[in-house]
Amino acid sequence: MTVHAFLALLEGFSTIAVLVILGTALLGRLTPGWVGEGGKPGPGYAFVNLGYSFLAAAAGGYITAWASPANPLIHVLVLGIVVLAMSALSALQSKGKQPMWYALMLLALMPMGVLAGGLVRLRVLGIL
Repeated sequence: MTVHAFLALLEGFSTIAVLVILGTALLGRLTPGWVGEGGKPGPGYAFVNLGYSFLAAAAGGYITAWASPANPLIHVLVLGIVVLAMSALSALQSKGKQPMWYALMLLALMPMGVLAGGLVRLRVLGIL
């Protein structure tokens, strides 16, 4: 893998991380009552978090495809696999702290968001 390919993946992953961190901070500030007892997310918090996490993943997939030196779909797929692995680790670490449905939804939605964003970029390029 070339340096440019690695940087494309790093840019996409960083985009996801920054947007999720900002979204989480903003959501916590605007709706502090949505977090339930023991820090477990309430239903409203969970659904809004799933929505902006998907959008953040889509932005990361788009950025990765945009920054890819060649074959953007391969880079987007690699980012999707990385995000899947990170989501699985996060789900394992937060076992018992979050509802299982929420962890599984994040596990499914994040890679799908990355792929959706990458496909949008390929559509813009006229590849799809």
